[in-house]
Amino acid sequence: MSILFVQYEKCGTCRKAKAYLDKNGIDYVSRPIKEEPPTLEELKKWHKESGLDLKRFYNTSGQLYRQNNIKDKIKTMSIDEQYKLLASNGMMVKRPIVVGKDFVLVGFKESEWNEKLKSL
Repeated sequence: MSILFVQYEKCGTCRKAKAYLDKNGIDYVSRPIKEEPPTLEELKKWHKESGLDLKRFYNTSGQLYRQNNIKDKIKTMSIDEQYKLLASNGMMVKRPIVVGKDFVLVGFKESEWNEKLKSL
């Protein structure tokens, strides 16, 4: 089974995650987040499947997030407004994202990845 690997090739964390996938022989389809950002529908689905707080989907270290003071803005935004904001620009979304049959991983934490991906 192949997983979806949503990444930004200039991101150091994404490069580490890709190396992990390659080293462990995990079959994946790579998707560039800047050129093919997650859609509104994908974000809603991935958020639900991940079980994470929506705040975990934000690229909080990104320029867009910091320059536009998103940290304060999201406090008064509805969840639908937040989905639209995330879907408006792939660089707003934390990466990498791995989407499997019954799981979604956001960011690269090797222990989490081992738990979900070693059995594939």
